Amino acid sequence: MKTASQPIVFRDRLDAARRLADGLIAYRGRQPLVLAIPRGAVPMAKALAAALQGDLDVVLVRKLRAPFQPEFAIGSVDESGWTYLSPHAAAAGADADYIAAEKSRQLELIRQRRAQYTPIRPPLDPAGRTVIVVDDGLATGATMVAALHGLRQRHPARLICAVPVSSPQALTMVRPLADEVLCLQAPANFRAVGQFYRDFEQVEDDEVIALLR
Repeated sequence: MKTASQPIVFRDRLDAARRLADGLIAYRGRQPLVLAIPRGAVPMAKALAAALQGDLDVVLVRKLRAPFQPEFAIGSVDESGWTYLSPHAAAAGADADYIAAEKSRQLELIRQRRAQYTPIRPPLDPAGRTVIVVDDGLATGATMVAALHGLRQRHPARLICAVPVSSPQALTMVRPLADEVLCLQAPANFRAVGQFYRDFEQVEDDEVIALLR
């Protein structure tokens, strides 16, 4: 992991994926299951799966948004309904009623995305496989926590978290949940994931659907 004073600024998500592939080359040809956290990580996971000769799918998790601050995560929920709540959820103004309503909203979106993304097949089974979970970066780490927790219950042989950049706090939080963490950098001056990309355009559902086909 790079810790120098000058952080890496990736050209785009595919540049980041190529660098991750270099760090995961030991898994090439071992049929890893590469799972993207939609939507931004899907193009990355597609490139990584191709480089490692693995399979591509998505792991559906959603952050729980803070009241009046939709970009700020107070937790996350996975496809099964398991919920992670951040220690700062209450301080952000999220009481039990708000959390229940927000969880319901995000689970409905997860159901819609599953119907869109893999309409003619179930999710690929991670049991007994090397599973690499990819995101374009970790700010709070909430969605990665939910993804790793949910996947661990499905008994992968090895569970790997792979991200180009993370806040130091998020990296500390996810490390115990994976067998291996590949993070290219966790700069002390982290403010937002997009800070470390020259091109950080939003990935739309149509692109995700096309990539998963």
